Amino acid sequence: MGHSHDHQHHHHHASGNKDALKWAFIIITLFMVVEVIGGIMTNSLALLSDAGHMLSDSAALGLSFLAMTYGKRASSHSKTFGYKRFEILAAFINGIALIAIAIYIFWEAYHRILQPVSIVSSGMLIVSVIGFVVNIIAAFILMRGDKDENINVRSAFLHVLGDLLGSVGAIIAALLIMFFGWGWADPAASVIVAVLVLISGWRVTKESIHILMEGTPANVNIDKVKQTLLSIQEVKEVNDLHVWSITSDFPAFSCHLVTDTGIDQQALLIQANSLLHDEYHIEHTTIQIDAGGHPCKKGDHCN
Repeated sequence: MGHSHDHQHHHHHASGNKDALKWAFIIITLFMVVEVIGGIMTNSLALLSDAGHMLSDSAALGLSFLAMTYGKRASSHSKTFGYKRFEILAAFINGIALIAIAIYIFWEAYHRILQPVSIVSSGMLIVSVIGFVVNIIAAFILMRGDKDENINVRSAFLHVLGDLLGSVGAIIAALLIMFFGWGWADPAASVIVAVLVLISGWRVTKESIHILMEGTPANVNIDKVKQTLLSIQEVKEVNDLHVWSITSDFPAFSCHLVTDTGIDQQALLIQANSLLHDEYHIEHTTIQIDAGGHPCKKGDHCN
């Protein structure tokens, strides 16, 4: 029986991600305070709902930054993978918070539509235009991070895009109130923001639950992986195959390869690992070779 353990973990753009999250967090948090004050002073639900979204962004960015810092802690006997999954827990909390905020905004908007309130449209316009500029800056900072690979940078980027659209909604609502006196435009704009918040919250929650449940990464097709390994001449069967994610950019793999006796097991392991690395970008592997074609016994988790 042979085993292969390839424990290399590529931290793709890790420092760039941390810097992007840190600066976006500072900018978003500072403006969130401005928007809350502006929302209270102008009596605008659109601004307050956008501030609520920004609060979730601020929490998301702060938690993500802590996760990336905390996740670097060394592994121990009780936590053999270290604390890398902390960032997935952070993303899960972010997603739940977004859904809760969206529900609150819907509820508040419903009451505002039934009982309209007077709004200081000029102040609302000024604050929302500043918010639009701030969100463009934050989005640009996060685009420089690795949003395609890292779930937290991606969720933060989605939040900021939602904020950007929320600011556009607040600007349009302020103009409608200013020129036409359409007070309903404010709660209507807040509902649009709430829909965006709900969508991004659902996506992040769904993706983080998938990783916590050790689901197969979206970019990996189990059947194709199996066929790739079966294409190796010495491999007769592939059993007990598992692909899961430790965290968003750390896929892990394990399987049993059934072979005939008398083969060069080390050469086979090297070939299998090379194929997994080159075709599926999987670097952390545990492969067991069952020489002599030992069948799976009942009760084994082979499939």
